[in-house]
Amino acid sequence: MKMNKSFVLSFVAPFMILISAFGSIISDDSRRIFYFPLGLMGVSIILEKDLRRRLDRKNILKKIKSYQKAK
Repeated sequence: MKMNKSFVLSFVAPFMILISAFGSIISDDSRRIFYFPLGLMGVSIILEKDLRRRLDRKNILKKIKSYQKAK
């Protein structure tokens, strides 16, 4: 069965955040800083996807409105 690549990659960011949270809770004090960048990358991926989705929707709406004005 062939899986969609974007479907699989959509689970990567939440797993990064979960690994970061569990790693910072379980590890000792000297190793906690190593999990911080992983959590930041997960959050930044989610925010970037949200921002891109909003901008794409806004551009599509502008195109639809421009076609409606032409008629």
